[in-house]
Amino acid sequence: MNTVTPHTPVEPVSAPGPTIQIGIEGMTCASCVRRVEKAIASAPGVVRAAVNLATERAEVTFSGKPELAPVLAAVSAVGYETRADTIELAIEGMTCASCVARIEKALKAVPGVTEASVNLATERATVRVVAAAIEAAALERAVAAAGYEARQILPDADDREPDGREAEIRVLGRMLLLAALLTLPIVVFAMGPHLVPAFHQWVMTTLGEWDWRLQFVLGTIVLFGPGLRFFRKGIPALLRGAPDMNALVALGTGAAWAYSVVATFFPGVLPVGTANVYYEAAAVIVTLILLGRTLEARAKGRTSEAIKKLVGLQPKTARVVKDGVTVEVPLAQVRVGDVVLVRPGEKIAVDGEIVEGSSFIDESMMTGEPLPVAKGIGAEVVGGTINKTGSFSFRATKVGSATLLAQIIRMVEAAQGAKLPIQALVDKVTGWFVPAVIAAALLTFGTWLVLGPEPALSFALVNAVAVLIIACPCAMGLATPTSIMVATGRAAELGVLFRKGDALQTLRDAAIIALDKTGTLTEGRPELTDFVVADGFVEADVLRLVASVEARSEHPVAEAIARAAERRGLVLADIENFEAVPGFGVTAIVESRKLEIGADRLMTRLGLDISAFASASARLADEGKTPLYASIDGRLAAIIAVADPIKPSTPVAIEALHALGLQIAMVTGDNRRTAEAIGRRIGIDEILAEVLPDGKVEAVKRLGQHGARVAYVGDGINDAPALAAADVGIAIGTGTDIAIESADVVLMSGDLRGVANAIALSKATLRNIGQNLFWAFAYNIALIPVAAGVLYPLDGMLLSPMLAAAAMALSSVFVLTNALRLRRFRAPIDDRVQASHFATQVV
Repeated sequence: MNTVTPHTPVEPVSAPGPTIQIGIEGMTCASCVRRVEKAIASAPGVVRAAVNLATERAEVTFSGKPELAPVLAAVSAVGYETRADTIELAIEGMTCASCVARIEKALKAVPGVTEASVNLATERATVRVVAAAIEAAALERAVAAAGYEARQILPDADDREPDGREAEIRVLGRMLLLAALLTLPIVVFAMGPHLVPAFHQWVMTTLGEWDWRLQFVLGTIVLFGPGLRFFRKGIPALLRGAPDMNALVALGTGAAWAYSVVATFFPGVLPVGTANVYYEAAAVIVTLILLGRTLEARAKGRTSEAIKKLVGLQPKTARVVKDGVTVEVPLAQVRVGDVVLVRPGEKIAVDGEIVEGSSFIDESMMTGEPLPVAKGIGAEVVGGTINKTGSFSFRATKVGSATLLAQIIRMVEAAQGAKLPIQALVDKVTGWFVPAVIAAALLTFGTWLVLGPEPALSFALVNAVAVLIIACPCAMGLATPTSIMVATGRAAELGVLFRKGDALQTLRDAAIIALDKTGTLTEGRPELTDFVVADGFVEADVLRLVASVEARSEHPVAEAIARAAERRGLVLADIENFEAVPGFGVTAIVESRKLEIGADRLMTRLGLDISAFASASARLADEGKTPLYASIDGRLAAIIAVADPIKPSTPVAIEALHALGLQIAMVTGDNRRTAEAIGRRIGIDEILAEVLPDGKVEAVKRLGQHGARVAYVGDGINDAPALAAADVGIAIGTGTDIAIESADVVLMSGDLRGVANAIALSKATLRNIGQNLFWAFAYNIALIPVAAGVLYPLDGMLLSPMLAAAAMALSSVFVLTNALRLRRFRAPIDDRVQASHFATQVV
């Protein structure tokens, strides 16, 4: 048997700490597993690491409190990534900015959480967690431990405007009515004798000492009936050392009530002359704050009206053709590949492609454009848009959360829940604000008790209560998120989607707008712009022959010529001996006639004199167009120009951006002469020509090299890196999915005027937030000293706790009402507003 000698040290065995699972990406073999295990095991605080290749998870055991940051860094250092998930929580019980800070702190303390953001206006929390490391239940428990309620919002749940909001408004309405009915007689009995001497006489002779006792009964019912909500949340928060707005109300009204109870039933314990009651103050404070909460809840509901409108665009059912029979089914039962029938006036159920029939469709909900769009077989349709005239069938291509409308709703919700950089300052201030207010109230009480006139105790109590009530930080917490909610919702109605909420602030500061040319400034598809024939030739005949040849080519220029002939109804002929001559052009035999089409060097090679078209060629060069020539049977027949036409809305948009004081740059791969010609026509300030696709990022950096913020606007796959590199990336919604995913802002209509509208809305939103913050902070800075009684030595003025409650409630209502003004924001330019009026239209 082995024994341990007295000289052998015995190490105490400590039990291992908590174990957390982490999702790992990028592992392909057993050597990957070993590498990741070794990296995790080397992180501080890790006692064991086991990695499973099949499940792509790592099970990590810590010696103490889990510290995930070193583990994540270790995994990244060896070339792998940890998977991250986003969990959405609906939060109940928040009342002010300090609640937001408290919940964020509680969520961030949960092992596995990498980021947490709480929005007071939407009453939601967005939590980023290491995949597989944590479940929503753990987050809900953390929120509950902080004194609030949380429940997970599932991605496909129709929880965007829950019935809880309406229920809350109804409950608040009932509590407000009860409080008001009970408070009214208290105010009459407390204040009436001071105003009407005869009434004072009647109260004294009829009620006597029962006057205060009646006020006690009514006041107690108000405080611990409708007002109980403040104590239920405020007292636990106070005991946890994390007081919030409810704690301020509970302390203020509770102190007034308790003092009054002593004065009513035990007046002898108070100094002579101080036995006064303040039941009316406590009751009125509760009633007024309930009034503010009710108005606030209703206003919050209106801030999310844009989301409700978007959700309302979805029809509840769809008529699906199954086995030749049309069956009406719930929207959730529509599957990809189903054929859906749409009648005039109906909403289109899901995204799809028309397979039979045609119609005009109102797509204003998606693009903001009021005119219906013609759609035929092969055209794409979007769920939520409205069929105007014809009847058609379409094959479903995207359903459920994959539809464009569902993606738009998610984008708007994500933007509404975002925090602007300016919010960081607000969060810092509100973090210490409530404790500072309590300290100020205690200082006020002590100062008046020592230095105040008789009855000093009464003065001290009244002023301390006024300080507690006046300083509620509700308005501070609502100042930024409510404006963001309303602005992003209004933007969606205008066809502008802010994928990232902070783009609202960054876009306001943009000084340079860099524009991709093709597909952004232009239509993105070349068109035949000039076709001039020589003497002795008929234009239609020459165009038919030339188009017959070009129809065999896949070059964009050739396609443009062929489309032009098709639009004119010209019947193309068969061709023979088609030959492409690299660097020169094409030749072919058409109806026994030899055609040669190409650049001027082809004509020179053929020995043809092109001086007859000298004036036309010079004009085309000035317009940035490169001319082509056509010869028939050895005779010069025509000069041709094909160009990517400027969008009709582009000049108006450029003028509008200039009116905002912005510098406009164009980034293009065109040669400098062509680019400068286009730039002159539409008023571009700076031209970056001959930029290769992989040089667009460098172009963006060059524009911002002196510190100016750059917004880049593009639509193509090759624009994605530049969109991501710019301070703000703005994608044309008609472009590629990759470009849209790389952008901060998406213009659904593909209209450049949306850039000016987005910038104008950004400026209006930041102005609105500034007004809200000024009001919220200035209100507190100005009125806390007044509530404390600093004006009393000058003019005998004191702020009643009842007036303090009214002012506090009104401050939140003011902030919400001011934010709701953004719902009336008018797009500075649209189809009916010219740029010459732009400067006067920005709100």
